[in-house]
Order: sequence, then structure tokens, then C-alpha cells
Amino acid sequence: MGYWKSKVLPKIKKVFEKNGTKKAAAAEASKSFDDSKEEINKEFEEKKTELQPKVLEIYVASSAEIKGLVKEPKEEGLKKNSTAVNIFLEELVKIEFPGSKAASEASSKYGAGFVSGPVSFIFEKVSTFIITEEKPAEAETKPEEAEAKPAEEEGGTSSKVEKEIDVVVEEEKKKEAAGEEKTESAAATAEPAATAAKEDDQPIKA
Repeated sequence: MGYWKSKVLPKIKKVFEKNGTKKAAAAEASKSFDDSKEEINKEFEEKKTELQPKVLEIYVASSAEIKGLVKEPKEEGLKKNSTAVNIFLEELVKIEFPGSKAASEASSKYGAGFVSGPVSFIFEKVSTFIITEEKPAEAETKPEEAEAKPAEEEGGTSSKVEKEIDVVVEEEKKKEAAGEEKTESAAATAEPAATAAKEDDQPIKA
């Protein structure tokens, strides 16, 4: 019991104190970031055109986890992928993405999960470029689908007409065959009758 009080308990207290201090410092960093959001937004709007190709290049080279978090930043996901998040933020710092430096420093120091507010804010800004880029790509595929559909319908219509023509031709052939059979039958009946008539016309020999 004496060992527990003198050795183990102080260490546990230190951990809790450290976490408590860390949370407090992280909260302070997040508040400081929130105060500068207006300035970040202004700078972001000014640099938007210049930033787009650079941001897309970083995004494309990122892992599937980061891509998912950019589109939908969740505290649990940020905490789980803290190292990858820090690397992504560092890349944004290199291209001077507004607010990325403050978010990167806070995330590296306290962990992405503790400063989810600033990190999520930066990720949401990044996602505006991704959504803008993905929409034209979707729009491009739709006209192609629209073109393909009439072609399919046209093909379907032509094959239908061909089938109808085949049916008509087949019916005509059957009619012709039936007509020929009737003619042949009539001719066969008429021949014995004509022979009999000739025999009747001959004079009776004494």
C-alpha cells in the first residue's frame, strides 16, 4: 500500500495533470485560431485562384483516409489519423495556405483530436476546391450518357422496323406459295375434264 501511494499514485496524477494542461492549452490555441478566422477568410478569397492547382495536387497525392476527412472532418477520424493529418497540414503550409500554419503548429503540439476545430476549418476550406473540381467532371459524363441513349433508342427502333419488314415478307411468301398450290390443284382437276370432253365429241363408229 505504501508503494502504491508513494510511487504509482503520483505518476497517475501527473498523467491526468498533463492531459488537463494539454487540453487547456489546446483549447486556448483553438480560441486564438477562431479569433483570426475573419482574417483567414479574407486572405483565402484573395488567393483562391492561385491556390486551387496547388491544393488539388496535394489532395490527389494524399491517402484515402485524408481524402475522406477533407470531405467530412470528424474528431474521431482526426484523432485516429493524427500523423497523416499533420503531414497534410505541413504540405499546405508549404504553399502558404491561409491559416494552415497555426493549425499545423497546434495539431503537431497537441494532436489533431485536441484541436479539431482549427483542423476542420482548414479541411473545409480545402474541400471547396475538391467539390468545385468534381462537379465539372460529373457534368462531362452526363452529355455522353445522353448521346448514347438516343443512339441506343435509334438502334432499337431500326431493329424493330427490320423485324416488321421480315414478318411482312414472310407473309407474302406464304401467300404466293398458297396461290401456286391452288393453281396447280385447279390445273390438275381441269386436265381430266378436258380429256373426257374430247372423248364425248368423237363420232361413234358403226
